[in-house]
Amino acid sequence: MTMVADRLVADKTDELVVADIGSIRLIVFNRPAARNALNNAMKAGMIEQLSLAGDDHTIRGVVVTGAHGVFSAGADIKELRTGAPRVRYNPAEALRAFPKPVIAAVDGPCATGALEVALSCTFILASARARFADTHAKVGLIAGWGMSALLPRAIGRRRASQMMSTGDFIDAATAYEWGLVNEVVDGDVTARALEISTLMAAHPQDSVESQIHAMAEGEDTPLANAMEIEERMKERWRAARPALFSSGVDTSTSR
Repeated sequence: MTMVADRLVADKTDELVVADIGSIRLIVFNRPAARNALNNAMKAGMIEQLSLAGDDHTIRGVVVTGAHGVFSAGADIKELRTGAPRVRYNPAEALRAFPKPVIAAVDGPCATGALEVALSCTFILASARARFADTHAKVGLIAGWGMSALLPRAIGRRRASQMMSTGDFIDAATAYEWGLVNEVVDGDVTARALEISTLMAAHPQDSVESQIHAMAEGEDTPLANAMEIEERMKERWRAARPALFSSGVDTSTSR
C-alpha cells in the first residue's frame, strides 16, 4: 500500500511539501536522507504555512506528517553544529498558537523536537509502526520547545521522567496505553487523520475551535477555573448569536 504522504512527495525535492485536500492543509516532512530532521528552512516554512492557513477561511484544519516511514528525527542538530545561524524558529510554539485543529499523523519514529511538535498539535494519531522518544538528555541537550511541560501533561510526570531521562523509544501500543496518542491505526495513519479532520471541518467552525481552546486553556487548572473558562467561552459564543437567544426563554442551562 502506498501511503498518502509518500504519494504526495513522489518526485518532489521540497523538504516541506504542502497540499490542500478539501478544506484540510497537509504538511509533509520530506527529507529522507536526514530522517526528516527539521532544519531552519523547514521550521521557517512550517511557521509560514501555519500563518497562511490561519488566515485562509477555506482551510478548516491541518494535518502534520512525515513521508518515507518516518515522522521526524527532530531538530537538525548537525545543522547547528556546522555553524548555521542560530535563528529561533519554533514550530511547536506556532502550533500551540494556531487557532484551528491540527492532527499529528505519526508513522515511524518521532523523536525529541518532533515529539514536541506532535505534542503541540490538538492530538496525535499513530501508525502501528510509530515509535516515540525524547533524546535530549542522551545527546547532552535540554528541551526547548515545551517537552518538560507538555509530556508530563500527556502521560504523567513519572512516565515523562522515564522517557526524558533514558531517551528510550516507546512503541505505538505503549503510547496508546499511556495516553500519548488517541488511536493506533492499522494502515495509513495520514489517511485516517484526513478522515477525522474532514469530519471536524463539517461541523460549525466556532463550536469546534472554541471548545478545543477552552480545554487547552483549562488544562491542569483547578476545576472552578476551568468552569470559569467555559463560562466565558459560552458567553462570547452567545453574544455573537443574539438571534438564537431572543425568545425570552431561560437558556442558562441549555447546551
